[in-house]
Amino acid sequence: MVQLGKTHPGRFCWLDLAATDAGRAKNFYGKLFGWTSHEQPANGGSFTRLRLSDQDVGSLYQLRDALLDRGIPSHWTPYVRVDNVKDAVRQAIAFGATMIADPFVVSGVARIALIEDSVGALIGLWEPIELNMKANGHD
Repeated sequence: MVQLGKTHPGRFCWLDLAATDAGRAKNFYGKLFGWTSHEQPANGGSFTRLRLSDQDVGSLYQLRDALLDRGIPSHWTPYVRVDNVKDAVRQAIAFGATMIADPFVVSGVARIALIEDSVGALIGLWEPIELNMKANGHD
């Protein structure tokens, strides 16, 4: 499932776990599935890449205190690959979605956005960073 830029548009490409206790989550999934944890800097902080046999299976990050204070539980977010996240967000809204997180860049990885679809389910939109760089004349 996790193919990042290799996945065709419209297919699931990534999974994120927003954890109430990132350390416990890393330990749990490491023991259960043998996933290893590799920290990656991004946007002035970091997130954890989860790997199995040198292949990414997803990532996890610690929920911020403000979300914990609101009682937000740990949750997985699946991402679908798109060519242009801003265009995909505009279309989704036109079809009845609600914006949860405006498009933003995860340093060196992707431009992402979170929407709630027309039936209330959360889903992420994922534009690989290299597509944006090539479109703007950078290789």
